[in-house]
Amino acid sequence: MSDSPQGRAGHWHLNDIVAQLRSAREQWRSQNGRSCGAQGGRELPSRDAMATLLEQLCGALFPMRLGPVDLREESEDFYVGHTLDAALNALLVQARLELRYATRQEPCNNDAVDAQAVSLVQAFAAALPGLRRLLDSDVLAAYHGDPAARSVDEVLLCYPGILAVIHHRVAHHLYRAGLPLLARISSEIAHSSTGIDIHPGAQIGGSFFIDHGTGVVIGETAIIGERVRIYQAVTLGAKRFPADESGQLQKGWPRHPIVEDDVVIYAGATILGRITIGKGSTIGGNVWLTRSVPAGSNLTQANLQHDDGTQK
Repeated sequence: MSDSPQGRAGHWHLNDIVAQLRSAREQWRSQNGRSCGAQGGRELPSRDAMATLLEQLCGALFPMRLGPVDLREESEDFYVGHTLDAALNALLVQARLELRYATRQEPCNNDAVDAQAVSLVQAFAAALPGLRRLLDSDVLAAYHGDPAARSVDEVLLCYPGILAVIHHRVAHHLYRAGLPLLARISSEIAHSSTGIDIHPGAQIGGSFFIDHGTGVVIGETAIIGERVRIYQAVTLGAKRFPADESGQLQKGWPRHPIVEDDVVIYAGATILGRITIGKGSTIGGNVWLTRSVPAGSNLTQANLQHDDGTQK
């Protein structure tokens, strides 16, 4: 048998498989009223493009720590400007794709969509200095909150919780700006790398610290105050998922916890539903909580149990 590409293709019957895959794609698109994009081009944003521009944004926000290894302070501003220009132009392309996808069922007005995309990316660029200052508070919170941290530089370079928070701060801005798909891609890139799953809709105050981090889940409508610290395997989730008359899950309604300022939540705690954890409370490890608690509460598995072993 020939070892040429043609011979190998015949061995795998690739022509038949390719034809069947094309048929499956066409059937799905027909059933769902979908096309493959304008003039047959790409219809959806690219995860790879988002990963690249997020890496560029990290470098532009923290150039001497997350930027190139040979960067010097005298060329810092040039690097930041050049990198931001590339990242923002790439973000503009992805924003156009998302906006055109979102309006694909409406009369096409690409000029209006392009103008909206430019406006959204301009607003994002203007928000970056404030975003950097907010992230500085998160880095300091991690440094002060972890006795094992030797410097803020170690925290920024090494801690998965900080990487997840950087991505979340970017993603949350995109989410609020009306680019939820780009926001979700940004969050899921960090989720894949860190094991920390923060929905971009979650509202998180400054000086936020996730220690260790693996297995943390923070839902879309969660609201977290200032100076909150949480540990690995914590879930801020929904208790139930009501459906509408047609049986479809209702989306967007508040269903995740509110965590007020200065709360600490230890490893493995599960907090479900639209409940409030009062300011300054401490939630112990592996606690399962579905009711609100007042400010200053200190909950552990032991003080959540009745004498007969059932949960209060």
